[in-house]
Amino acid sequence: MASSPDPPFESQPPGISLDELAAAFAQVMGGPPPRTAEPAAESGAPADGPVAAVGSTPPVAEPTLPKAAEEDDSCPVNPRTILEAMLFVGNRDNRPLSAARAADLMRDVEPDEIPSLVGELNRSYAARRAPYRIIGEGDGYRLTLVRECQSLRDRFYGRIREARLSQVAIDVLALVAYQQPLTGEKIGQLRGRPSNHVLAHLVRRGLLRIERPEGKRRTPHYYTTDRFLRLFNLQSLDDLPRSEDAGPP
Repeated sequence: MASSPDPPFESQPPGISLDELAAAFAQVMGGPPPRTAEPAAESGAPADGPVAAVGSTPPVAEPTLPKAAEEDDSCPVNPRTILEAMLFVGNRDNRPLSAARAADLMRDVEPDEIPSLVGELNRSYAARRAPYRIIGEGDGYRLTLVRECQSLRDRFYGRIREARLSQVAIDVLALVAYQQPLTGEKIGQLRGRPSNHVLAHLVRRGLLRIERPEGKRRTPHYYTTDRFLRLFNLQSLDDLPRSEDAGPP
């Protein structure tokens, strides 16, 4: 059986949301709020979003953020730095940041421009020998530590408890790894029995993640995670062992 280290935190600590960050950048750049607002179900904010809520407070003569930006331009406000800040903040539910979502939160930026911005940031990180990179995950992006620094993160969080994975859990992981994305119903059909409790356990362990495609929001699709790759010492899904008759992952 494989051992799965428990994640140090089960949820994201409270903090600024992507909508609040986008509104702040829009304020700095002297423009209107971003085109869309984060759904209330994800952020915990009212349907109008954090920007609308500010309107109920007394107006201030001179916002702090633009003033600070004028005094210190060491971090220029442009699409690249805004994207970097969004990736640093992340989603409250720890989902990857999609290109469409990132473009919606910025002005005058289209989704097809996001990959080139990601490439620019990664080249900058590599040139500076930064300990982090932006990786693609599913249909989005995530800021993560380079492999050489991941052991340092584990030391920072302290001793990691080991949890044994049952053969059933390993079987479900294998199904998802080789055929992702899969729905819970499809996994149950492939195994010949319901698998919802096993899937929930693997999501809690951080070995599987859920995405809900547009038009099918009520049907979760399961994918493996970076933590799954680390657990099985894989660089990518291309490194999965396969036989001659095995299909693509």
